[in-house]
Amino acid sequence: MDKKKSVVQLDRSLGFFSSLSLVVGTVIGSGIFFKQASVLDYSGSTNNALLAWTLGGLITLTSGLTIAEIGAQLPHTGGLYIYMEKIYGKLWGFLTGWMQIVIYGPAMIAALGAYLAVLLVSFFNLPQSSTLVIAVSSVVILTAFNLLANRFGAYFQNITTIAKFIPIVAIIIFGLFFGNQNAFGQSLQTVAHNSNGNLGVAILATLFAYDGWILLANMGGEIKNVKKTLPLAIICGILLVLLTYMSVTFAIFRVMPADLIHKLGENVTPHFATIAFGNLGGRLLNIGIIISIIGCMNGKIMSFPRIMYAMAKNDELPFSKQISYIHKTMKTPMVATTITSLIAIGMILCVDADRLTEVCIFTIYCFYVMTFFGIFKLRKQNPNGDHFKTPLYPIVPIIAIVCTTFVLISEIFSDLPGVIVSLIFILVGIPVYWYKQKNN
Repeated sequence: MDKKKSVVQLDRSLGFFSSLSLVVGTVIGSGIFFKQASVLDYSGSTNNALLAWTLGGLITLTSGLTIAEIGAQLPHTGGLYIYMEKIYGKLWGFLTGWMQIVIYGPAMIAALGAYLAVLLVSFFNLPQSSTLVIAVSSVVILTAFNLLANRFGAYFQNITTIAKFIPIVAIIIFGLFFGNQNAFGQSLQTVAHNSNGNLGVAILATLFAYDGWILLANMGGEIKNVKKTLPLAIICGILLVLLTYMSVTFAIFRVMPADLIHKLGENVTPHFATIAFGNLGGRLLNIGIIISIIGCMNGKIMSFPRIMYAMAKNDELPFSKQISYIHKTMKTPMVATTITSLIAIGMILCVDADRLTEVCIFTIYCFYVMTFFGIFKLRKQNPNGDHFKTPLYPIVPIIAIVCTTFVLISEIFSDLPGVIVSLIFILVGIPVYWYKQKNN
């Protein structure tokens, strides 16, 4: 065999703007538009809701600063899966990847598809029975698009990221200058049994809206000058999202009373659009929100399969040879992308969207905590490297660990059955790992 035979590799073509767009585009999707009511319900008042959104953003920022240093030291395709393997060994790396390919990634895609379908059904006055068909179709169409070369997905991500700021800016401007409600001091009166002031669970609800920033790390092997571009894009992206979310939440509270927000639930933002800009303006604004969710879905469908591809490339999955296939022309992981989307479609057909968001956030943050601890080990091994270093070390990683642990404990007390189901899915990966190790 010719040892110089070429091997198809992923294309390293993503620059800073594409990377920043991927961070912002995969974070700002449905959460800021669909989670306002649930965060308010959990927190019990607008003051606590604003605090929850702020703390969720700060947790995300400390998490991003911590991961940025780890990612700069380990700039490989696979992201969190690679970090856990390098820090704790192959079993923990495998379980991290397994959790993302069977629960977290598909659940995020499925939830976005379900939320997108809700908007499209309302926008076009379609029958409710068409919701599942639309959700599944959206996943299929975006999957087909992401089977093309990654530069097409990156271009689309750039366009949708710019477009999604149109409705966001409109909401902020109207709320700040034309709202007549007091954004501070409102408490829920009609649902006292729901508004129990559980700040930890309220923060957890915001973390779905903030989540997605780490997905850029999954594409480490496709980023130009990755050691500088990766941390800079993550940090700038999170800061931009934090500012955006606080402004949108404040604007909504300025326009709509707390009890109305609770009553409307997932329809808060479409109703806001109609109040602010009338029927025609509201419909135009909703188009922008639809584009926002489509862009977010595109980013997740673009990045999540890279985890499965990386695991298959390391021969850690059944049928690894087939799963790690890279198209010779498009240079995209076609099989991994298709499998990820099929799992997501199965979840759309079987599980409620809000339930999916709660399960996937708890599972990913369990592994985030372990990865945050890993920065101390890596810093000890390489204290003088020329890579990006987390500022205010070790304070920032400690804050990330403490805050994330608090949120996880809150979820355990709030939803123990859901936590147990999540952990069972993760533990199923152990026999799969040992089976594959034995065969190898």
